[in-house]
Amino acid sequence: MLDKVLIANRGEIALRILRACRELGIKTVAVHSTADNTLKHVLLADETVCIGPPSSKDSYLNMPAIIAAAEVTDAVAIHPGYGFLSENADFAERVEKSGFVFVGPKAETIRLMGDKVSAIRTMKEAGVPCVPGSGEPLGAETELTRKVAKGIGYPVIIKASGGGGGRGMRVVHSEAALINAVNVTKAEALAAFGNDQVYMEKFLERPRHIEFQVVADSHGNVVVLGERDCSLQRRHQKIVEEAPAPGISDKQRAMMIESITAALGRVGYRGAGTLEFLYEDGRFYFIEMNTRIQVEHPVTEMVTGIDLVKLQLRIAAGEKLPFTQQDIEIRGHAIECRINAEDPKGFVPSPGPVRLWHPPGGPGVRVDSHLYTGYNVPPYYDSLIAKVIAHGEDRATAIARMRNALSEMVVEGIKTNAPLHQEIFGHAAFQQGGLDIHYLERRLGLK
Repeated sequence: MLDKVLIANRGEIALRILRACRELGIKTVAVHSTADNTLKHVLLADETVCIGPPSSKDSYLNMPAIIAAAEVTDAVAIHPGYGFLSENADFAERVEKSGFVFVGPKAETIRLMGDKVSAIRTMKEAGVPCVPGSGEPLGAETELTRKVAKGIGYPVIIKASGGGGGRGMRVVHSEAALINAVNVTKAEALAAFGNDQVYMEKFLERPRHIEFQVVADSHGNVVVLGERDCSLQRRHQKIVEEAPAPGISDKQRAMMIESITAALGRVGYRGAGTLEFLYEDGRFYFIEMNTRIQVEHPVTEMVTGIDLVKLQLRIAAGEKLPFTQQDIEIRGHAIECRINAEDPKGFVPSPGPVRLWHPPGGPGVRVDSHLYTGYNVPPYYDSLIAKVIAHGEDRATAIARMRNALSEMVVEGIKTNAPLHQEIFGHAAFQQGGLDIHYLERRLGLK
C-alpha cells in the first residue's frame, strides 16, 4: 500500500480522500492556498504545505508547486480528486516522471479520452453507440461544415474538443447561424482550454443524461458499477444525481456493460472513470469520458457498497480488483443533492462566514461536506459546500429520506440552494422519474 499521499485538491473531495487514506493507514499531505488554511482536511492532515495565493492558477493549478510539495514531504503518490488538474495529462505525466504515483489513469489514456474527438472515435471503433456527428474536428472549409450539418440535420451542437463542465457548447438551429457559431465556439475554446478544435453533433431535443461508473486495474480487469441518472441540470451543471437510473432495463444495462468493458479493455484503462451518455427514445449515445472520480460517486457507493476512493488508492498501489462483474449487485436506490453556497433563485454565489452548520442524519442519510460552524466560505472557488445523499430500499424511500434530510439541514450565515432542492423533490414529474436534461431550466423559466 502507498505510504504517504499528497491530496492535490480542496473542499469536500479533499476531506473524502483524507478519510479514505486514514482507513487504509496512509499518511496524508494537504496542499492549500493562503485562503484555505482553515479547511477541515488541512487541519486534520499529517502534514500541510501552502502552495500559493488564493487564485487557482497560482495554487491548485500550479504544477511545480504541487510536485515540489510532494518532494519536500517525501510523499509517494498524488491524488488529484476532481476538477483542477485531475484530467490534465501533462500533470499526470510530470507526476510520474518526477517519481511519484499518479492516482488515476496513465497520461496517454487521459489524452486519448480527454479529447472528445479522439474519445468518440475510440468508442465508435469499439462498437459503443455515439451521437451522429462530424467525427473529426471542424476545419476552415465553411462549405464542408455546412454540408456536414445538413447531413446530420438541424439542430446541431458545436462542442469544444477539449471542453468540459458545460462550457464550450453552442446549439445551432439554422444554416444562417452555423459559421458564426463555429467561429465563436472556437474562440471561446481557445481562451478557456488552450485548444480551439471544435466538432459537431446532432442536438438531441429531450435526452436524459445517463453515465456508467467504471473501475479498472493495471492487470487488465475492467468492471462496470452500474449507472447514474444526472439529468437534473442547470446550464449543463448537475444538481441532482441518482442510481440506478429510472426506467433502464436489465437488458439495456447488460448490453452497455458489455460494450463499455470491451472498449476500456482496448485502451488499457486504469483507475476509476465515468462514461457519459445521452439517452433518448430507448437508445444510448456516448458523449464523453471523465478520467477521474466524479462529484456524484457517493450514489454508486451507496448502492454497491464499494468505496471508490479507497479502490482508487488500491489500484494505484498495483492491486487487482477484489471483485468481478458477476459479483456486482445493485441494492436499493440512492439520490444525491449538491448543496451550493448561492442564492437559490438568482444563483449568485454567497461566500462568507458560516454562523451555524447542522448536517442532517437518520437512516440511509450521508453527508459529504467540509463545512463546520465558524468556517468562512471563500469567494475564489466552486460554490459546492456539501453533498447530501439518501439511500433506501427503493426510489420512493430514498426520496422520502432526502426530503427529511433537506428539512433538517441548517446552514446560517450564507445562502444555499437547499430551497431549490426542496422544490424539486416536491415536483410530481421528479417523483415519477425519467426527466430530460432540459426539464429543470424549463421549470425555472430559463429556457
